[in-house]
Amino acid sequence: MKLPRVMLSAPASGSGKTLITCGILQAFVNRGYKTASFKCGPDYIDPMFHSRVIGTESGNLDTFFTDYKTTRYLFGHIASEAEISVIEGVMGYYDGLGGISERASSADVAAALEAPVVLVVNCRGMSISVLALIKGFLEFERPRRIQGVILNQLPAGLYQDLKDEIESRIPVRVLGYVPKTEELALESRHLGLVLPDEVEKLKEKLNRLASLLEETVDLDALMAMAYEAPELAFETPKLPKLSGTSTVRIGVARDEAFCFTYRDNLHMLEQMGAELVPFSPLSDQNLPEGIQGLILSGGYPELHAARLSENQSMREEIRRAVTGGIPCIAECGGFLYLHRSLEGEDGKTYPMAGVFDAAAYRTGKLSRFGYITLTARQSQLLLPEGGQIRGHEFHYWESESCGASMRAKKPLRKRSWDCVHGSDTLYAGFPHLFFWSNPEAAWNFLKKCGEWIC
Repeated sequence: MKLPRVMLSAPASGSGKTLITCGILQAFVNRGYKTASFKCGPDYIDPMFHSRVIGTESGNLDTFFTDYKTTRYLFGHIASEAEISVIEGVMGYYDGLGGISERASSADVAAALEAPVVLVVNCRGMSISVLALIKGFLEFERPRRIQGVILNQLPAGLYQDLKDEIESRIPVRVLGYVPKTEELALESRHLGLVLPDEVEKLKEKLNRLASLLEETVDLDALMAMAYEAPELAFETPKLPKLSGTSTVRIGVARDEAFCFTYRDNLHMLEQMGAELVPFSPLSDQNLPEGIQGLILSGGYPELHAARLSENQSMREEIRRAVTGGIPCIAECGGFLYLHRSLEGEDGKTYPMAGVFDAAAYRTGKLSRFGYITLTARQSQLLLPEGGQIRGHEFHYWESESCGASMRAKKPLRKRSWDCVHGSDTLYAGFPHLFFWSNPEAAWNFLKKCGEWIC
């Protein structure tokens, strides 16, 4: 299929690619284009910003989680409904597994999708030296996918001269520049950017940024580059599905505290026959009626610990449901919520659901950060003994009881550790899972939910 697409990547994190990606998405939306967006890697927050712009959920593309064939499907079945797709890279363009491989890098995703790439280069503190940087990035890759550059944090007075120098000496097109715009910056928190709802007047900021990019970036050339991408074939995988017209109702925690859920995980469950029912542990007093399973997503429960604790009826209802055997997946923030107590961002300790007689507390540093392959040490809700699924960890909070039903192993490294509380009805631990790395896990969960009598 002809799927117009372009990737925006950068030499390093902090180059401004998220802000510029959102501005370009907003500009395309303002022009009336039906636009899809994707984020390379496991990040949850950047896709939320994309979603605020395009009005529908953004997805993740990750070649550690999925092979090229599956990655093309996850891209293609969404991109085929759009006029143009914009893919935001992760970290530096070539940065992949273990800090020593290009696998699972933005470059790897670009190769899987045969996508043209525009490099966002932060020119702060540089002028002519930027040529050496761009030249190195172009010559490192074969075949070359970087076709254009955008010069970020560059004074307007330097742009034309620097553009002429780059294009006369390097085989790449300079598509424009972005001047320093502190008033349009996006703030950060320990897990990355703050959430979109926390950015004051976000829509106004993005529209101002889109207007600026209309003046300083050749968006027509960027669009043409996307439309020149080669045709991309993809196949729809065959997934198991509940028989007949039967469905299984699964409650999914979705609010400011529990907002880290992969779109494609939920889509897979729906394709298999699940009916997903959103609810808020912050605001709702009770679980949805008639549910046969629970997903407690990751997020920022530590920022909302007081409100979560005050909602005693929800805490007690979830404790009774989980200890009573309702099938439950609780990842990271959801896992923290199931503890006896949680230390909030304010340093105070708050009672939580009490499924685990353990405290969750702040460490002040990243714990077990990065990609992992999980191997089941015993048969449990998601996997049989020896079964594997891929995921990642990213958390500044720790638990007195992390569980030991699975073994986590970092790719290309020797480091491994035990984790996860797993039983016939429960997956609870810090690792975030990507179901498309092993659809059997989602199917096992759904089947178990179908056995639950409401």
